[in-house]
Amino acid sequence: MSRLTQVLNVELAPAAPHVSLVDARRVESPDANGLSVLVKYMAPRISDFSQTVRRQALVRPEGIAGAVVGGFYSLVSSSYPTRAFADPLEALGWLGRPEPEARTLLVELNELVMRQQGQSPLLGELHRVLRTRLCDELVLADIAREMGMSERTLQRRLRESGTSFQAELNTVQVRTAQALLLNSDAKLTAVAAEVGCASLQHFSSLFRKLTGESPSAWRARHRQGP
Repeated sequence: MSRLTQVLNVELAPAAPHVSLVDARRVESPDANGLSVLVKYMAPRISDFSQTVRRQALVRPEGIAGAVVGGFYSLVSSSYPTRAFADPLEALGWLGRPEPEARTLLVELNELVMRQQGQSPLLGELHRVLRTRLCDELVLADIAREMGMSERTLQRRLRESGTSFQAELNTVQVRTAQALLLNSDAKLTAVAAEVGCASLQHFSSLFRKLTGESPSAWRARHRQGP
């Protein structure tokens, strides 16, 4: 979070007046202390930001993380228009960018983020789409269509990356479950349903396979006080 606040300095003078997009879709488990750092950074600088930022859109993640991130503007009052969105295309539209330009910009941003994280743009986009659909009946053809390719092309590109659709789905399920286990008191059955597992037994088996421990043991270890 401290590094993020340093990045935000680029929006201050001598930057030219501009609109601002904050894409927080990849936040999986927001930390209250980290949010406090951001609020403490922003509060005394709001007047400085108002000299250059004309409008700011925040793209929030799904689920509990989205509720926490989306509440940021309730903690910091700004003199320029701000709004939280679930859809980045809607956010860019609100910032005055036509859809063709917005789509091109999102592709460029996704590729930059994935390159920085050492993850292929393909897997990053697949994970993003899967996170929004875990509670739905997942159909590979539908996922591929949302990613702008055919089912056969998606399967081929996943094979070339040394993975499979099922393996990446399981990864997203467990990462999403970890965020829920860490940031909520939801029962394991509720967490299992939230990540698309048909039963608690299936969820526990999948979680143990990918992490080496049970969901309850993982939660107890990571939520244990200092």
